[in-house]
Amino acid sequence: MRARLSISLHEVSVRRGDKWVLRDISLKLNAGERWALIGENGSGKTQLLKLIAADVWPTPTDRERRIYRLGGREIDLTEAKSRMAYLGGESQDKYARYGWDLRVRDLIATGLHRTDLLLAPPTAAQRRRVEAALRVCGLRRLAARKLSSLSYGQKRLALLARAVVQGPDWLLLDEIYNGLDTEYRRRIDRVLDAARLAGRSWIVAAHRAGDVPRGTREIIELHAGRLRSSSALRRADLSRLRLAAREGARTRRPQLRSAPRRAPDQPPLLRISRADLYVDYRPVLRDLNWELRRGQHWAVLGANGAGKTSFLKLLYGDLSPALGGRIERTGFPAGTPIAAWKRQVGYVSPELQADYAVDVSVRDLVSSGRHASIGLAEAPTASDRRTAARWLKFFGLKSVAGRRPRELSYGQLRRALIARALAARARILLLDEPLTGLDPRQRAAVKRLLERLMGKKVTLIVAVHHLEDLPRGMTHVLRLRRRRAHPWGRQSAT
Repeated sequence: MRARLSISLHEVSVRRGDKWVLRDISLKLNAGERWALIGENGSGKTQLLKLIAADVWPTPTDRERRIYRLGGREIDLTEAKSRMAYLGGESQDKYARYGWDLRVRDLIATGLHRTDLLLAPPTAAQRRRVEAALRVCGLRRLAARKLSSLSYGQKRLALLARAVVQGPDWLLLDEIYNGLDTEYRRRIDRVLDAARLAGRSWIVAAHRAGDVPRGTREIIELHAGRLRSSSALRRADLSRLRLAAREGARTRRPQLRSAPRRAPDQPPLLRISRADLYVDYRPVLRDLNWELRRGQHWAVLGANGAGKTSFLKLLYGDLSPALGGRIERTGFPAGTPIAAWKRQVGYVSPELQADYAVDVSVRDLVSSGRHASIGLAEAPTASDRRTAARWLKFFGLKSVAGRRPRELSYGQLRRALIARALAARARILLLDEPLTGLDPRQRAAVKRLLERLMGKKVTLIVAVHHLEDLPRGMTHVLRLRRRRAHPWGRQSAT
């Protein structure tokens, strides 16, 4: 029987600048165990996973120890690292940031050598392992596709296949279900079921009870960088997560119902006519006819791969319709630089996080929203600084304002990007899964904020998988399916 890796941490800490992001963590993780990792945004979940994975080094102290054992034998860090696979949001962002546009089959093959790029053609035996991973993850139809042509959820599953093909003893998964529809969540469940049957261990960071994979038996809870508890997972723990998710928010899913019809007495803010949309030469949407009027708030629904993110990018100006299609923006005649339009529009998406590997502070990141730029070309004005300070305070980010985006947790960076969008004083907000990676308290706070913004004449277009992630007051629904857009007419989310 193959010996499996066990891990011991003794009073390990991680410091970033003047802040301890982890402090005096002691844990014993035995082979065969499967853990859920919970805690609010900024509690240190991502840093703990990276610390275990040996991607982050502990800050030296007199007491800290990190020990990896195989059977009863202590092994070095290099051997231990080869037996663990970490997957987090920034793993996915890295490929967009560096332009590594591999085909799915080749991406998975890189996992065999733990390299970012495929340095040599795989052998026949390795190709069989890759094909097995494609089959287990339900990706065989996408095997020849390039990474850039995939939806957010498809990319996540491809990277999970890359982790699984390594045959690790431990899967270290940070918010693995983020941004996924029901079908893709089921696929991940099947992958983890196979991992469990193969005797593998995992630690899965989660905010929702539904994001704790079946087969999980233990739970770790962090608070403000410290270990609050580690114990067997009980039903009461899942009930507590469900209760936290409802606290301060509606206890029922918003219902979409017909709203009173109002005369369209104002010109549309934006109109799209007969537009076909392509990404990487592949059709995403066909014959799109749609308009946005003041006072409307649209929910955009659809499965992973339906084109929700591409639709928002079309509205923002990062994508253009194919020849023959037309997009008109009121007040912005043909020939107006797209940057002028973008200064009126706030945009938040998972892909946007990939752009923020730039060496700017979180404070400057938020300030840059006023200029629709990635970072600042010039020093922020006094007005920029006041606006940034207000939103940093609202989102509880003042303590990390001087840090760099890569030093934040995934949820913290998402909050910073929402703050950046709001700093622009935009009249339209395009939000792609805006609550992804947020803990229950922040989810409720952001929804309440969005509801207040709608009352202040800010137009919202929100793409989600889960209706409970919509703020109250959404008036229209656009469902994307089979490359077509299907408006539901005037609706109201209550």
